[in-house]
Amino acid sequence: MITSMDDYLIHQTPEPIAQPSPTDRNFYDRFWMNGYDADGGFLFECGLGVYPNRKIMDAHWSVSIDGVQHCFHGSRRAPNDRTESRVGPLDIEIVEPMRTMRIRLAPNETGIECDLTFSARTFPHLEPKNVMYDELRCIMNTSRFTQLGRWEGFFSVGGERTEVSAEATYGTRDHSWGVRPVGEPEAGAPGLTTTEPGVYWVWSPIFWDGGFCTQFGSFEDRDGRPTQVSGHRVPVYESADQIPVENDPGIIDMASARHEIHWHKGTRLAERADFQLTQPDGEVLAFSLEPLIRFQVLALGYQHPEWGHAVWKGEEVIGGESWKLDEIDLLDYKHIHNHQVCRATLGDRTGIGTLETLAFGRHDPSGFKTMLDGAP
Repeated sequence: MITSMDDYLIHQTPEPIAQPSPTDRNFYDRFWMNGYDADGGFLFECGLGVYPNRKIMDAHWSVSIDGVQHCFHGSRRAPNDRTESRVGPLDIEIVEPMRTMRIRLAPNETGIECDLTFSARTFPHLEPKNVMYDELRCIMNTSRFTQLGRWEGFFSVGGERTEVSAEATYGTRDHSWGVRPVGEPEAGAPGLTTTEPGVYWVWSPIFWDGGFCTQFGSFEDRDGRPTQVSGHRVPVYESADQIPVENDPGIIDMASARHEIHWHKGTRLAERADFQLTQPDGEVLAFSLEPLIRFQVLALGYQHPEWGHAVWKGEEVIGGESWKLDEIDLLDYKHIHNHQVCRATLGDRTGIGTLETLAFGRHDPSGFKTMLDGAP
């Protein structure tokens, strides 16, 4: 099927753009982004994914504010034209590629609205590929770039409007695509990943005073050995217009990157975190993170029993929900995955950014011994 995207010189396979090269039903293409004020008063996040081989597009927008998290969810039949990124009242517009993005959530029955514009401040940094096999089958093969920037506009919940200014609101966005487990589980004989299921993932982009940011990401096995780890120092620019177009020679790939999460006793929620990033020239960036506000990633479809990614719900449906953060069970499977806005300290420098943690199953360095026990 030919669509408007086929008019651009962007083809990577012999097929039209609407047809992914992998026929794997779990192929996806997805936006994610967050925004938070400098004092940790709110944290909003948005995600929109398309799953062409499942014929589904879904989207979510949520904000954590005053101890409550409010969520918008939407799902629809996926459009064939990849220029369309709209689910019900939620629309994401690429105003200028790699520079400016706009999210609009029009008035709807959930009582949640927004009109927010992201302006980039860093080069779109390509993270290491994520590849995972379950015996003979590749179940994950993805690419992702990450970009930090500023937000402005507003959001409203139940008629209460919050203004968002670029001077006080930071944020991160990513765009990932490829194959990963989504949607309803596939049938067949159990694989190795079901014999002792588990995942340990930590990710943290931080803005620092002084015109740079750090980015860290790591998967570890159950014994604490990194199966994927990366650390980078990335220049921050005063405006999107100053960002280099093709590459940024100022990006530094760390020679080594280490971290330690200190968990709240009896939970899998980070109480604080320490990082040590060593540059090729030997300079060590040793910093710590102190959480200010929490966001349950369930709001964006992860481990959601009703609004999970790539689950068929109908031609076009929307829904909403809210929960008090101090009333949820932190060891409930669906609440393990979380983001926290953190105050960062690096010597006499200060910073602010996001800490993402996801820990299912045994992880010896953390003291986790079963699927969902808490930290000792």
